[in-house]
Amino acid sequence: MVGAQVAQTGVLLALEGVDGSGKTTQAHLLAEALRSRGWEVVLTREPTGFTTGEKLRRYLAGPTRHLSPNAELLLFLDDRREHVARVIRPALDAGRIVITDRYYYSSVAYQGALGLDPARILAANEAFAPRPQLVFILTLPPDAAVARLSQTPGRQRQVSEGREYLEKVAEIYASLAGAWIQRVDAARPPEVVHAELLALTLQALKAESTDIAGAGAQTRPN
Repeated sequence: MVGAQVAQTGVLLALEGVDGSGKTTQAHLLAEALRSRGWEVVLTREPTGFTTGEKLRRYLAGPTRHLSPNAELLLFLDDRREHVARVIRPALDAGRIVITDRYYYSSVAYQGALGLDPARILAANEAFAPRPQLVFILTLPPDAAVARLSQTPGRQRQVSEGREYLEKVAEIYASLAGAWIQRVDAARPPEVVHAELLALTLQALKAESTDIAGAGAQTRPN
């Protein structure tokens, strides 16, 4: 199986972007494509389905924001700690690929857009949460994102979906830097976006396997 060559330490991929950028659709497509190629994949999301995560989902679906930005951040941190402990680290330790629909970069962007320091948010998360080997930021103009969301039948508008707010979120996403961060134009048809995500992922997995094979050769006894 192709997947047998994946690093035993596992690989973490995160999909990020403003609401309406298609993260959930692309996360599912990517997971299916990798599974069909023989990899063991854990598909997960934030907020989670655990107690704090469900509390956050109900809060975000409400009509107003009644918590302070710092109180919101603390809830996301609590949910993420549980996510890391119960889902992400066990899956990585088992050598699986973990694909998460949102991760701590969402806190950096969304709570940062409420006035908190993005650098402080990033540091608070990276103190306990493993950094992904690959982060896809799906880019989409806020006006296009709001238009997409408004076309979803029966969907309840969330408090985080205002255009001006999403503009601030998009600005913070645009400021994020790192060799592991890849920006993908989400304004294109879903199948085109998926093809690019899959190609970048397969390239990263190949590089990860090569790095581990090289490390093994260096430590292998003569």
